[in-house]
Amino acid sequence: MEARVGDRITMAAEHVGQRTREGTIREVKGADGGPPYVVEWADGHTGIIHPGPGSVLRCERAAETAGS
Repeated sequence: MEARVGDRITMAAEHVGQRTREGTIREVKGADGGPPYVVEWADGHTGIIHPGPGSVLRCERAAETAGS
């Protein structure tokens, strides 16, 4: 996975009955956009994630500004 600051990320629930988590990547700590990532979650909490085997993540590019 390759991410950039400002990308939106959705992480599937780990257990039945849990909701998906949505957030914004605030810092990329790995080389070339790789994990770990500092994510600000929609509930206001911030944490570091390092997706492992079996993780289901969807990373959406933030809108590019015109003329960049």
